[in-house]
Amino acid sequence: MNINRVDAPDLDDDAPVNRRAEERIPARFEVRFAHKQDAAKALRAYSLNISAGGLCLRTRKAYDVGSPVSVEMLVDGETFQLQGIIAWVRDEEEAIGVRFTDVSEGDRLRLQRVVQNIKR
Repeated sequence: MNINRVDAPDLDDDAPVNRRAEERIPARFEVRFAHKQDAAKALRAYSLNISAGGLCLRTRKAYDVGSPVSVEMLVDGETFQLQGIIAWVRDEEEAIGVRFTDVSEGDRLRLQRVVQNIKR
């Protein structure tokens, strides 16, 4: 399995390490890429899970770890336009991880509220 990560420490063993600060909650919703060049790469992207810090997306298009992305999404009635970076890629699963960057305090609080609502 090809797993690429950004900021991954060198590990002597193969045990997965969870470096997330926020709990991920399973959730499926459509995610659109805000920039036309990104939209052309991912005709359809659907979330697999979300947290206040990022999300996992299923997409058939390839992305490079470390690439910046702008995403738009409607989650639990709330619209978000967020910047992020591709944190990891799992080619075999057609999945990518997006870590949100430069999130305003208001958006962070809304994300936390939405994640808690989904969790219930």
